[in-house]
Amino acid sequence: MLLGLVRADAGTARFDGARYEDLAHPSGQVGAVLEDASFHPGRTGRNHLRVLATAGGHPAERVADVLAQVDLSAAADRRVKGYSMGMRQRLAIAAALLGDPNVLILDEPANGLDPPGIRWMRDLLRAQAGRGRAVLVSSHLLSEVAQSVDDIVVIARGALRASGPLAGVLGSSDGPVTRVRSIEAERLATLLRERDIASEPEGSGALLVRGAPEAVGEIAANHRVALVELVTVSRSLEDAFFELTEAGS
Repeated sequence: MLLGLVRADAGTARFDGARYEDLAHPSGQVGAVLEDASFHPGRTGRNHLRVLATAGGHPAERVADVLAQVDLSAAADRRVKGYSMGMRQRLAIAAALLGDPNVLILDEPANGLDPPGIRWMRDLLRAQAGRGRAVLVSSHLLSEVAQSVDDIVVIARGALRASGPLAGVLGSSDGPVTRVRSIEAERLATLLRERDIASEPEGSGALLVRGAPEAVGEIAANHRVALVELVTVSRSLEDAFFELTEAGS
């Protein structure tokens, strides 16, 4: 919808006040990687980018720049039909970077990448965001998303389920949860109950407590209960996703 490939039922998407189709120099303002990116199998990676650079009105030297940026310089003169899936993904990202755009839109950018490639991609996107650019990633790899992003938008069945900073979306609807571990776990649980703070055993002297770690630590300190662990427990993005989508079904 952002790129005008699918029509929205309502509302508009604009880049610097203009729809994508009305941008004077679209590839210089918005770079996109779609999951089904295609390439002419007989062209080399370098020639593929040269065609796009010419069509987009970008300087020819940008081809070498982006090839180096995605670590494809050594394979640039090989035909794309011999590229691995991960190499094709890097080539698609290189094409998106040709115009040095201020907005990047990437659909499943980690698709086909091996673990080192995924880390490379994550570092690349964080570097782009660090330069003040907007990077929008659409992905089902929730564990990877949780390591990369600042803000989350959760959409299920065409409806918005949640949006905001990652920490806010991961926060428990019942308030913070603290894991506390002590050799006096039973005594600590009794002290917490006396303050109307619920807890449940987790094993090995650990308790899961409905409350902030500051409150738990204060009670332990006031009653000289030695602690060996006191941490806030966050939900995984997967847990938050299923809770949000099942609640809205």
